[in-house]
Amino acid sequence: MEMDKINVGLIQQGCTINKEANIAKSVEEIFRCSSLGANLVVLQELHASLYFCQSENTDMFDLAESIPGPSSEIFSQTAKKAGVVLVTSLFEKRAAGLYHNTAVVFEKDGSIAGKYRKMHIPDDPAYYEKFYFTPGDLGFNPIKTSVGNLGILVCWDQWYPEAARLMTLAGADILIYPTAIGWDVSDTEEEKSRQLNAWMISQRGHAVANGLPVISVNRTGFEPDPSDNKHGITFWGNSFAAGPQGEILSQFSAKHEQSEVVEIDLSRSEEVRRIWPFLRDRRIDEYDEILKRYRD
Repeated sequence: MEMDKINVGLIQQGCTINKEANIAKSVEEIFRCSSLGANLVVLQELHASLYFCQSENTDMFDLAESIPGPSSEIFSQTAKKAGVVLVTSLFEKRAAGLYHNTAVVFEKDGSIAGKYRKMHIPDDPAYYEKFYFTPGDLGFNPIKTSVGNLGILVCWDQWYPEAARLMTLAGADILIYPTAIGWDVSDTEEEKSRQLNAWMISQRGHAVANGLPVISVNRTGFEPDPSDNKHGITFWGNSFAAGPQGEILSQFSAKHEQSEVVEIDLSRSEEVRRIWPFLRDRRIDEYDEILKRYRD
């Protein structure tokens, strides 16, 4: 049964090379959020390990697991014991040489409610994800859970209004973005501010354009480049929850690990869409050109 109001636990953490310790920290915070009344908990992107995509190294594929697999079993049992719907982000080994960046959602009974494989894969300095991840093939389909239909998207997906719109059109009640994004240490303070503001504006814009709440959970802390070819990444934290008019309900710090439970009123989407009926006024008869890469 879907709920009008849900309590969402956001867990922003730093990660180390110790996978077991990272998972243990996540599990501890999941139970903490549950004790504070959360019925939905969201973890950041690739929370079981360091952000290994800073360099191209075939040894890093050893971090990947099948789903179901050892890590998903831990989070399955955690969701069941904590009594929460849980959004995780795992490095999936689908077959030999075939890997995905996959969000796995667990129902309160520990069963897998669904998966979403990251669709937009970046390839930028320090974010060499195309080396590791095959683009997702599960489409933009919300995952049905006991707390509502979760429109799960992952990090680079958050820059694309098309992804948010398609999740909305498929019946998502909320948009959720597990994330790993940060600054190069050589960035100026002005550039850092521009990047962070652009990141927040984009996602808050998805909330406004679709009349849906948005949850974005980022990692925090400095992670060096294992190849020593780059400066490393200072992940900028600032995990946040926004309402369907883009209003900030909660925003985390940049530098600190943090967990917080935020109440989200899903019924406000109906109220907002009545006064801002963007879905009603879409000119779907004139949008064919959007399927082109560029209009020359």
